[in-house]
Amino acid sequence: MSLPSADDLFRPTVVPDGEAPAPKPQQAVRAVPDQPEDQPEDQPGALPHDQAAEPQKGGRKKPSGRVRHDEKMTVYVTSEELLEIEHARLALRRGQGLAVDRGRLVREAVSLVLADYEAHGDDSALVRRLTEG
Repeated sequence: MSLPSADDLFRPTVVPDGEAPAPKPQQAVRAVPDQPEDQPEDQPGALPHDQAAEPQKGGRKKPSGRVRHDEKMTVYVTSEELLEIEHARLALRRGQGLAVDRGRLVREAVSLVLADYEAHGDDSALVRRLTEG
């Protein structure tokens, strides 16, 4: 059995009044770089891939990015949450031309939430969301 891809799920399927859809200009899709484009990896201050998650200046941690990950964690999500992740991934591809996989998207989101928690503690969005329920 073959399931539809995410691109098939989020493509327009109905065109109003039988009109042909207007062709959209194709935007180049690029993989998200591990290092900022203005800071090559061999430049002083750039972190090697194995130290990417170490604290940086000001205590902020950088997400691991596109490196081999030796640790694994399984997280179960609802079908709605998975569709939201896929929708965000496809929106990043369509709107910003960023090709990211679901794992990278989730790692970035976790990094943002944990950085907010470290910076704001009890006033962080994470604490507010966990105590609302």
